Amino acid sequence: MAITGLLLPSSLILATLTLLAIQAQGITRHYDFNVQMANVTRLCGTKSIVTVNGQFPGPELIAREGDRVHVRVTNHVPHNMSIHWHGIRQLRTGWADGPAYITQCPVQTGHTYVYRFTVTGQRGTLWWHAHISWFRSTVYGAIVILPKLGVPYPFPAPHKEVPVLFGEWWAADTEKIMSQALKVGGAPNISDAYTINGLPGPLYRCSAQDTFKLKVTPGKTYLLRLINAALNDELFFSVANHTLTVVEVDAVYVKPFTVKTLVISPGQTTNVLLTAKPVYPNANFYMSAAPYSVIRPGTYDNTTVAGILEYHKPGPPSTSSFDKGLPLYKPVLPFFNDTKFVTRFTTKLLSLATPEYPAAVPQSVDRRFFFTIGLGTLPCPKNMTCQGPNGTQFAAAVNNVSLVLPSTALLQSHFTGLSKGVFLSNFPAMPTSPFNYTGTPPNNTNVATGTRVLALPYNTSVELVMQDTSVLGIESHPLHLHGYNFFVVGQGFGNYDPTNDPAKFNLVDPVERNTVGVPAGGWVAIRFLADNPGVWFMHCHLEVHTTWGLRMAWLVQDGSKANEKLLPPPPDMPKC
Repeated sequence: MAITGLLLPSSLILATLTLLAIQAQGITRHYDFNVQMANVTRLCGTKSIVTVNGQFPGPELIAREGDRVHVRVTNHVPHNMSIHWHGIRQLRTGWADGPAYITQCPVQTGHTYVYRFTVTGQRGTLWWHAHISWFRSTVYGAIVILPKLGVPYPFPAPHKEVPVLFGEWWAADTEKIMSQALKVGGAPNISDAYTINGLPGPLYRCSAQDTFKLKVTPGKTYLLRLINAALNDELFFSVANHTLTVVEVDAVYVKPFTVKTLVISPGQTTNVLLTAKPVYPNANFYMSAAPYSVIRPGTYDNTTVAGILEYHKPGPPSTSSFDKGLPLYKPVLPFFNDTKFVTRFTTKLLSLATPEYPAAVPQSVDRRFFFTIGLGTLPCPKNMTCQGPNGTQFAAAVNNVSLVLPSTALLQSHFTGLSKGVFLSNFPAMPTSPFNYTGTPPNNTNVATGTRVLALPYNTSVELVMQDTSVLGIESHPLHLHGYNFFVVGQGFGNYDPTNDPAKFNLVDPVERNTVGVPAGGWVAIRFLADNPGVWFMHCHLEVHTTWGLRMAWLVQDGSKANEKLLPPPPDMPKC
């Protein structure tokens, strides 16, 4: 007797094929971002701020790994604008990366630009923000990248996922604050509050009604997608009487580990699992964040922001879940300058390094670089009084070069071959005048200025050591590299020892990320493969330091194959 095969309905076959096609290629997701002014009231004061779609924080962008994303940005405000998709690899699509005058001219008032990119090999939490001047103080939002359809998380599936964005709020106009600081050469005024999802919370004046509250059910697990969107402050974060299991940073899975408190730098993201207590606890709990800072001398916003974790009460759903009469527990955060805590936390971060999620650490190195990272000064212009150290202007530099932004985009100049007069390709691979980087500061604290890039052939394996300096005092610097992830293979304190320190590098399962803190009074070593052609910004994610010039750019040349070359610019590319 012949056995015939099972015949499936044609509609089911078509649906199955469609699903497989979506899994393989993803879909195109369209977003409209209208940059517009909106009045927002915080700390008993109302001011007009720049927003996307009138929302603060801005809208959440959701995609799956493999999706194409088109974001139509229309500028309705009287300021130039550009938006950066922080952590997106932008493989061959540098035109969509966003930093003004690096990969694009800004979108002018009344104009539109469509950012087009594909999410390739990434899943987790990233974020988007304005990348011109200080507008990212209010222009920012979460990027949630889900795994491909049918692919589970490598950790227990949460009951609910919650973006938690840390920000900073100034009562005054941040553009005026920045321009005034640059005018007098001094440090800008510090923020008036930190925020969680745009809300200052109960620890600030007249802000109890502006508090982020997370309602949880006993026994359930929640995935908190933490994003530090603050301009100038690294933050400790803790939930009173609860633990947090870290499962991902910068959209890369890590070996899970559990802590009571974590630290997160501006530009970084951290996914944590929070499991609610098994039974109703008859209490509420602060979710608190406060700054980590070693600046001496110097000022910073030494306040604490709090949201409230509250439990759904047992009983009918109509019962109010928030009871002000319940005890309210507060977490104990580290001291503001607890560098040892920061070091213990960051050294726990390790890649999964599994067959499904390998750690492709470059095992050999083609080019080694050594960058000093720190502050310095510029002479005060004639007929002016400056408020920087000893009557100078504050500045910041990488290898003593303080980057001056050009008046046209570096990427366009490179692509068209018209770089003369725009930039030089002679950025120093190491300090031109070595000194005791973490010892007694040199007498001459002045930095050089210029627009210089560091050119790399395609597919160069790079090792970069970034060394903090004590020129104007040691400080932690979160360095962000556009267009790439990198592996953090080593870190330490004092001056980097090129003879002995490399033997301690982790080349097996180092954490992979896009933003790393250069330790205060120390160094960090990273490795990456330069497999993405274009011009890629690298800068401190403390906005004040970027403004002062702590920034540089890598120029990665095209490879020989067609799929190793920068794509041509889109037709709607903004013009300067």
